[in-house]
Amino acid sequence: MTEAATRSASGVERFRAWLPRTVDRRVRLLAWLSLASQVLIVATGGAVRLTGSGLGCPTWPLCTAESIVATPEMGIHGVIEFGNRLLTFVLIVIAAAMFLAVSQFRRERPELFRLSLALGFGIILQAVVGGFTVWLNLHPGAVGVHFMISVVLVALATVLVYRATYGPRGARNAPNGLVIATHLLTGVAAVAIYMGVLTTGAGPHAGDELSARNGLDPAIMQHLHAWPGYAMLALAVLVAVWARLAERDRTFRFSGWLIVAMLAQIAVGITQSRTGLPELLVGVHMVLACVLASLTAAVVLSLRR
Repeated sequence: MTEAATRSASGVERFRAWLPRTVDRRVRLLAWLSLASQVLIVATGGAVRLTGSGLGCPTWPLCTAESIVATPEMGIHGVIEFGNRLLTFVLIVIAAAMFLAVSQFRRERPELFRLSLALGFGIILQAVVGGFTVWLNLHPGAVGVHFMISVVLVALATVLVYRATYGPRGARNAPNGLVIATHLLTGVAAVAIYMGVLTTGAGPHAGDELSARNGLDPAIMQHLHAWPGYAMLALAVLVAVWARLAERDRTFRFSGWLIVAMLAQIAVGITQSRTGLPELLVGVHMVLACVLASLTAAVVLSLRR
C-alpha cells in the first residue's frame, strides 16, 4: 500500500472513530436541524410564491436554458427562486450528516437510521416534484402536492427529534378513549391542511401572474377550510383535558402547545381573510401549518412510553 493510500485509510478510520456511538448532543442537534430546515424551506418556498417569483428560474434543473444559476437579467425574482433551490442542498447536507451520525449504532437504534434515510429520500423527491411544478407552470395541483410533501417531511423530522430525545418506541399505555381522540385529531388536522392547500390554489397568490388557479370559489373555500380548523381546536382541547385527567404529562404539554399554535393560526387566518390576504400573513399561515403538523405528530408520539 502506498503512503498516500495509507494516509487515506487512516483518515477514514479516524473519521469513523469520531462518529457518535450512541445518541449524544451531536445527534440531537442534527435532529433539530433536520426539523428546523424542513420548516425553513417552507418559509422560503412561501416567499418564492408570494413575491411572484415562482418562475424566477423558468426551467429545472437549470435556472435558465443556458445557466445553472440566476442571471442579472432575471432580476430579484431569479435571486429569490434560485436561493430557495440552493436551500435544498443545505437540507441534503443536514440529512447526510444525520445519516452518518446514526450509522455506527444503527443496530441498536434502527428507527433513527430508517428515519434519517427516509428524510434524505424525501428531500430528493421534494426537489423532483418542485422541478415538475416548474415544468407545469405552477399548476395549483402540483404546487399543492409540493406543499403536502413538505408537511409529511416535517412530521417525519418531528418523529426523528422525538426518538432522539425520548428514546425508542415503547408500548402504548394511554387510555383507549384518549388514543381515539388523538387519532381523530390527526385526521382532522390532515383535512384542515389539505383544505388550506385548496383554498390557496383558489386565491390570488399563484407564484406568477400567468399561472392558473384551480377554479374554486375562494370565499366558499375559506369557510370550508375554517370548519375543520375549529374542529381541530376543539379536539385539541379535549385531548389536553383528557390527558390532564389521565395524568399524561407529556401528552398534556404537547397538546397545550398545540392549542396555543392553533389559536395563533386561527387569528392569522381571520386577519388575513379580512385584510385582503397580505403576503406576509399568508406566509406566516403556511409556516404555522407546519408547526401544527409537527405538534400534532408529537401528541401522537406521546401516547407511548
